Amino acid sequence: MTEEVYLGVDTSCYTTSVLFMDRQGNGIAEARRVLRVKPGGCGLQQSEMLYQHIRNLPELLEEALQSHSFSLRGIGVSARPRPRTDSYMPAFLAGLGFARSLAALNRIPVWQISHQENHLEAALWSAGGPDSDRFFFLHASGGTTDLLIAEKTEKGYKLSEIGSSLDLHAGQFVDRVGVALGLPFPAGPALEKLAEEADKVMEIPVSVHKTQVSFSGPCTAVIRRIKAGDVPPAVIAASVQWGLAETFLRMIRNAAAEHNVKQVILAGGVSSNLWIRKHMETKLAKRNIRIWVPESRYSGDNAAGCAAYAYRQGERHG
Repeated sequence: MTEEVYLGVDTSCYTTSVLFMDRQGNGIAEARRVLRVKPGGCGLQQSEMLYQHIRNLPELLEEALQSHSFSLRGIGVSARPRPRTDSYMPAFLAGLGFARSLAALNRIPVWQISHQENHLEAALWSAGGPDSDRFFFLHASGGTTDLLIAEKTEKGYKLSEIGSSLDLHAGQFVDRVGVALGLPFPAGPALEKLAEEADKVMEIPVSVHKTQVSFSGPCTAVIRRIKAGDVPPAVIAASVQWGLAETFLRMIRNAAAEHNVKQVILAGGVSSNLWIRKHMETKLAKRNIRIWVPESRYSGDNAAGCAAYAYRQGERHG
């Protein structure tokens, strides 16, 4: 029996993702692949990202379709990094071209959103909230450290940036420390695992002014300690987690005082760290600020948000 579905496609800097969603809003088949970075490398050029995405997409679609028979009703795709007209990155052209080709062949609509909106939609779909039409959205990843106000609209959400990093993003901080420790790139999962071995946390510099933050100074301080060799690697990893959590906490507390918002949802690869989530939940609960957290696999790069957006648009218009 052929099932009617919506397809989500996301081609970010380091992950190729596809996800199929049924007409009840359930994710029923997906596949994703982290892009390959050479050992010791600190990233990929856009041309290499594009090349790997183009190779990955047909294989991932074949993988997700195994034992399924689907009829496509529409496709959602990440077309740019942020919801701005001047936002552009070549990596997203791979997913956009793939989605438009499938849509033309099947004579179905394709809905474009930004990668940041995809993260928000995926987080909302997985976490089931916030239950407010106005809330904070903390997007912390390798390419983004943004605190935004999300306001519900007829089609989706209007995002207004109220805080960000002045230099390094949170994920860049993690990756630079991770590479200095000899961890694979991207370093987030390995750093989180290493931190579990720590028997203490070393407080590191935290730089927050209202809702603007900096990770350059903290990163320099941590790498200096790594080179000195006087702190165990596990303690370094745990300390980076502490520094990130404290930075996010102070951003949110300052923003809550200014904007009178008491709910926040987390998304992005860095915010999938379980220790950071728990630390933030505990501290913010004392301020009556509620955190909504998606399942970790839907916090990092994935295509669920694009599929959820397509599902909502398609079912609204029949």
